[in-house]
Amino acid sequence: MTKIELNLSDDLAREAAAAGLLNELRMEAMLRLELAAKRKLDFFELTAKLHALQGEPMPMDEITAIVKEVRREMREREANDEATGR
Repeated sequence: MTKIELNLSDDLAREAAAAGLLNELRMEAMLRLELAAKRKLDFFELTAKLHALQGEPMPMDEITAIVKEVRREMREREANDEATGR
């Protein structure tokens, strides 16, 4: 377990505490949501870069196979997180 200390303005800290956002479970949930959003954004940025490459387009069956693999990995990661209580 890693302990993290944050420096927040007094106003922000009071508002976040009043909204119930500064407890461990809520902070962990927010970080997991942000990480999932970042992974999706990274995926779309990579897709855009790949689309800009010169050469033959990737066949649809290959794209489908990659998407299925990514989804499988995400399901495994989520199942692992649930199993470990994250």
